[in-house]
Amino acid sequence: MTASQTDPILSLHDVTLALDGNAGRVEILHGISLELERGQTVGMIGPSGSGKSSLLMVMGGLERASSGSVMALGNDLSAMDEDALARFRRQHMGVVFQSFHLIPTMTALENVATPLELAGHADAFARAEAELEAVGLGHRTGHYPGQMSGGEQQRVALARAAAPRPDILLADEPTGNLDGATGQAIMDLLFGLRDRHGCTLVLVTHAPELAARCDRTIRLADGRLAQGQRTGSASAEAAE
Repeated sequence: MTASQTDPILSLHDVTLALDGNAGRVEILHGISLELERGQTVGMIGPSGSGKSSLLMVMGGLERASSGSVMALGNDLSAMDEDALARFRRQHMGVVFQSFHLIPTMTALENVATPLELAGHADAFARAEAELEAVGLGHRTGHYPGQMSGGEQQRVALARAAAPRPDILLADEPTGNLDGATGQAIMDLLFGLRDRHGCTLVLVTHAPELAARCDRTIRLADGRLAQGQRTGSASAEAAE
């Protein structure tokens, strides 16, 4: 199934998430329903433990919803097996984590090029080099993660996420491990990548000033959308 350009790029209906842990079953998300438009920048905010990162993982198919539906680009993520989800993410999604998740035995260029090679791009290394240039690391292509600062490693992670030209870019606290100045530079790059590629950006952050840069703000509390929010695609949804 393929979505039209006017359909929501992401649509969640009555999504719940429950995980089993040592202390028993934990209910994390409760009846989340919302739609995201193509090209939107969306900031997700809320206190620690409110379910922001879990919701982002559900949006990306990295966590499977316990109930409800998650549609991305007209495709039902809950109907896909793990291999199909991996292929879908590789073709349509980029994910940036707080902890970089670079492969330590690969150079910056190899870290960015490898997902492109797996996706069958003949120009994987040329595209990877161009993305590293775009984040200011053209001079560091041959360096390994252990030879780079935290900010440089996050730049490599941004280049890796952006190189496949994703329709959806998900970022989970991408500045959480960085100092203030470096974090600001990373956010400028992240929004710049979004502007350059025209993707939908969903950003989890604890910083209201970062969420304020987005077209739309979603506030979570105790695994639910905060009271007063609409579930549709209005430009501002933060509950005051």
